[in-house]
Amino acid sequence: MPVITIDGPKLTKEQKEELVKTIAESASKIMGLPVEAMVTIIREVEAENVGTGNILLCNRK
Repeated sequence: MPVITIDGPKLTKEQKEELVKTIAESASKIMGLPVEAMVTIIREVEAENVGTGNILLCNRK
């Protein structure tokens, strides 16, 4: 059972549905496994909780 984890910004339910569908179908085709075997986890990360270098992502211009 492959697990696909996506860390990204907050998305709408519709965006999540499209993302899960597209990624699961592509992974299924590439891996030669049924799409039902794919598990996709979406972790929504706010920019104030991410740092790049020594700066919070929300403070980058």
